[in-house]
Amino acid sequence: MSKMSQKEAVFTAVCNVTGFTGEGTVVISKEQRAQVNAILFEGFRSNSIELDREYTDSDLKSYVSGLQSNWLRKDKRLNGGTQYVAKNPGSRAGSADPSLKAMRALMSTLTDASEIAEVQSHIDARINEIAATKQAKTVDFSALPADLQAKFSK
Repeated sequence: MSKMSQKEAVFTAVCNVTGFTGEGTVVISKEQRAQVNAILFEGFRSNSIELDREYTDSDLKSYVSGLQSNWLRKDKRLNGGTQYVAKNPGSRAGSADPSLKAMRALMSTLTDASEIAEVQSHIDARINEIAATKQAKTVDFSALPADLQAKFSK
């Protein structure tokens, strides 16, 4: 038996609980959300829904609630066919960079405005450095048409 994807599990559970048919945007009450969460929780515990790692019961309940909120926003079948747009794009910029983490931790301990500004300037520089490396694309100029090769290859 194959496991159901998390996206499909949320869609199926929401439809079963609310009677939603896939037309328009789903409207879900607090009680129905709780029912959907219970269905998803049981699906994870019975291994019928894909899950990458093990969770404690309390962590899984929290995960399931966030998972439902995520797919209610992002699944076009549930949100009326609208494209999801992040509210704060780029807010996680550099979140995995150890240097940025250390600078942000340092900044949170400072009180002097000039010291905070100094650390912030280093943070901004590091974010720009990370962004520049992500934007650097390699182009296979040999795959371009001859006129573009002549114009853009250096």
